[in-house]
Amino acid sequence: METRLITGNEALALGALHAGVRVVTGYPGTPSTGALASLLAMEPDGVHVEWSTNEKVALEVAAGASWAGQRALCTMKMSGLNVAYDSLISLAYSGCIGGLVIYVADDPGVHAGMAEQDSRGYACMSDLPMLEPASVAEAYQLIQSAFELSEQVGSPVFVRLVTAVANSKAPVEVVRPDPPAPFPAREGGVPLSASGRGRGRGREAKLVRDITRFTKAGSAICIAQHRDLLARLEKAGQIIGEMGLDRLQLAPPHPSPMGGEREGGAGGLGIVTSGVTASYLEEGFEIAAHLWGRNQVFSRNLVSVLKVVAVNPFPAEEVRVLLHHCSTVLVLEELEPYIERGIYVEARRMGFAGRIVGKLDGPFERVGEYGVEQVVRGIGAALDLPVPEGLFQGDEAAEHLAAKRPITVCAGCPHRGTFMAINRAIRKSGYKKDEVMVTGDIGCTILGMNPPFHAIWTEVSMGASVSLAQGYVHGGIETPVIATIGDSTFFHAGIPGLINAIQHQVPLTLIILDNGWTSMTGMQVNPGTDEAFQQPGNRRVDIAGLIPTLGVEHFFVIDPFDLDEATETIQKALALPGVKVVLARQECAIQAMRQGIRAGKVRVVTENCNLCKLCITLTGCPALGIDVEGDTITIDPVLCYGCGLCAQVCNREAIERVSESASERLSDKVSE
Repeated sequence: METRLITGNEALALGALHAGVRVVTGYPGTPSTGALASLLAMEPDGVHVEWSTNEKVALEVAAGASWAGQRALCTMKMSGLNVAYDSLISLAYSGCIGGLVIYVADDPGVHAGMAEQDSRGYACMSDLPMLEPASVAEAYQLIQSAFELSEQVGSPVFVRLVTAVANSKAPVEVVRPDPPAPFPAREGGVPLSASGRGRGRGREAKLVRDITRFTKAGSAICIAQHRDLLARLEKAGQIIGEMGLDRLQLAPPHPSPMGGEREGGAGGLGIVTSGVTASYLEEGFEIAAHLWGRNQVFSRNLVSVLKVVAVNPFPAEEVRVLLHHCSTVLVLEELEPYIERGIYVEARRMGFAGRIVGKLDGPFERVGEYGVEQVVRGIGAALDLPVPEGLFQGDEAAEHLAAKRPITVCAGCPHRGTFMAINRAIRKSGYKKDEVMVTGDIGCTILGMNPPFHAIWTEVSMGASVSLAQGYVHGGIETPVIATIGDSTFFHAGIPGLINAIQHQVPLTLIILDNGWTSMTGMQVNPGTDEAFQQPGNRRVDIAGLIPTLGVEHFFVIDPFDLDEATETIQKALALPGVKVVLARQECAIQAMRQGIRAGKVRVVTENCNLCKLCITLTGCPALGIDVEGDTITIDPVLCYGCGLCAQVCNREAIERVSESASERLSDKVSE
């Protein structure tokens, strides 16, 4: 055993290794990204780890490994679970052979954007077990329990973290995984590994032919699988009980402070909590004791607590015991009241006459994160005790002093040039900005909605920009419609939308912003990343080679750092009929600078600068500033990538390029 300071994501990854995982797949998405990323960095022998094209593909790869008898882990954020669910419900019906664990990370408080989706609903909808760690240490332990549970019941098992657990760090005692055993060999000494990429994890691969289990050919098969799925969930509940995952601590019976017996139970207050909220209980109890303990109206020792780890199947037996024991039950769970609804059902069944305090009762909302404040306010609401005003009010002085900064693209980001060119092309085509729809997509691309660009109008889901644009055309929009999408997002879900546009010959312009990386989530590789950065043996898929094969008649490749040429090309595309695709190609500046590459170098010609600030207002580049005397523009040499966009918008030649740019060399290479 050794103690490591690790995140929840890293703990989950290490726990999976200790459990003997053989295949790990996923798609980048904050807050889940760190789990698979840490495994890639470790390069564990005998374990196949990959960033898949999207979450559906990732889950299917993991399922195939499970059906071959191996333990497999699939990772994704909550939005990715929507993508994977088409396959997930079918896999739930069929079950698994090797342990199959689906790690999903939810984001209460929306720290990473998109939605406050509560993925516990998917566990209920697909009748699959779900375990929810309350801490980093529990993430390490419960991922191992999930693999055991999956194999014992023959069903995939969810492990759900939220941002506060996934990204938190804590000291955890971990065990070094056993070295993997070599792959068993078939007759004649031929290894069972089809890929030949390292050794196995000590399990022989198997082929199981069972069409009644692994197909959906007919209602009889599907109904039988559904019955089996429900039976497996019931069995999971029994095993979870044997594992002792859900922990119920009953306070000793005690009389009411007002004298006499309590209504509905002698145990007073009971609290039901799950996930990260359980980690705040003890601190909340300390504050509650300070507020109300002196008046003997609150005592930690007189509170019963049920910590729910297995949120599905519902811990009905433990809840019934708590309801029988307590007169009031406080439910602390983030987002949707899944546990609370289950408690109401059990309360109805047993004729519980006490109070159930939670979201359905009114004190709490179905939005945002929970913390110590919710614990204390919940106790106050349950016991009818006042919480002093301003108790949780922090000092906002520093926040008021902070300068307001819009979220924009990084210094040197090639997307800056693309958005500037789009705005220019719209204007030069004779339209106002609010007359041309520009749909946006997930990732760095969406930052085009913010100043100084104000270019992007919409954001829905991965790949939706392409299809949404077609809807605007069919809806009667007669001005040009532009769709923008990043390279990783295009591979993920944009290709079907483009094929649909080609089939129906929808007049739109698709601009693919290709920086070679999945940058927003931390610079992960995608199918279009240069092979030098791919895993050994992987091959790059070139978007520039793919688009023409789909039948796109008007296809252009532009350098977003060449503002005039990029503007001219987009303007030309807007005037052409049918489907037009513009590929704006430059590498992510952060990744390029990590390799010691810059696009060029620019400098300020001080005597020409009249501080009109046009370079700042048009580019919004963080590398640009104003000197302390307020006389001229300055360029931060650390941040500046040398893209030259600032020089191209300056009307006084106050910024000039002083060396040949790498982007020009790249353009020459593309032309050749």
